[in-house]
Amino acid sequence: MCERVVIANQAAVEREFPQLRAWWRFEPSYNVSTRNNVPVVRLHDGEVEGVMMRWGLIPEWAEGDPLKACTTNAPTDELDRNKAFSGAWWRSQRCIVPISGFYGWQLTPHQYLQPYFARLVNRSVFGVAAIWDRSVNKDEDDVIDSCALLTVEANQLLADVHNTSRRMPAILHKSEYEPWLRGSTARARSLLRTYPQERMVTHAVSPRINSLRFNDERLIHPVRYG
Repeated sequence: MCERVVIANQAAVEREFPQLRAWWRFEPSYNVSTRNNVPVVRLHDGEVEGVMMRWGLIPEWAEGDPLKACTTNAPTDELDRNKAFSGAWWRSQRCIVPISGFYGWQLTPHQYLQPYFARLVNRSVFGVAAIWDRSVNKDEDDVIDSCALLTVEANQLLADVHNTSRRMPAILHKSEYEPWLRGSTARARSLLRTYPQERMVTHAVSPRINSLRFNDERLIHPVRYG
């Protein structure tokens, strides 16, 4: 699972995706939760564009009502059969959410949930495979574009540290951005793999991350106990 992420500044994200048409506007954020708007890279009329979307996919058939269905993390082994997001998958509505890292929680022997921050080695921005959908609330004439991060089985590093979940975001290598967005469904599925643990680092962070009242760079700083 992944329910809190860090978003880099817009300039850094656009260096990671230099060929896109940028319609988005966003600031760095160190405590991005579900239901917030996040930057998303997707295809539109054959061009790669950067837009803002709601994190928490509301399927087309839900008519804009998140109470009918809302998915923040879509397990890759359910893509073709879960009604909440299979439609978006089969329509090839694939996208990428660029982040700098994400949080997870370790259940300690004392039954305390210790937050940890995870990031990639030598990559300040990286893309997570995601899917998106458009849902229309006809009563309010409101169009909602929303997305869900795809998750895969966690590598051993994250399985040990983020032991409240055995899942991790489906992180893409930079060379995989183009085939993820433009490739066939079969090609896209082949890219959904567990990211190597030796290319990742993680460390304990302050429990301040548990409150959305805080959103500053100190949230990702390591803390030590004992």
